[in-house]
Amino acid sequence: MKKIKVLLAKTSLDGHDRGIKVLSLSFRDAGFEVIYLGKMLKPEEVVQTAIDEDVDVIGLSFLSGEHIEHTRKVARLIKKKIQKEVLFLVGGVIPPQDIKKLKKMGVHEVFPAGSLIEDIIKFIKENVKK
Repeated sequence: MKKIKVLLAKTSLDGHDRGIKVLSLSFRDAGFEVIYLGKMLKPEEVVQTAIDEDVDVIGLSFLSGEHIEHTRKVARLIKKKIQKEVLFLVGGVIPPQDIKKLKKMGVHEVFPAGSLIEDIIKFIKENVKK
């Protein structure tokens, strides 16, 4: 059986990456193939890598409050450039009032700070298109 391939990245100028690194390790331990691109990336870099690596999931992490702008850019690029169904997740410090906005942009699920890693793993396993 093919492993679920997850791409994780930070597109904002925020340099705090401890949370996404913990997620990367936890996802790997759950049996996912993980590509952690790092921080301070352009949305175009994230989406092009997702295409090149043929990922099943794109996950963005935010702490700096730039989640609306950066998610909008990535969501547009996903719709424009990716031909297959890709699960698009956002997590980190996300104000509750922004969750609905993010989902309207095309985010499949938002995992605010404090979300359980097990819940994120379960969501991915249940929602990745086989």
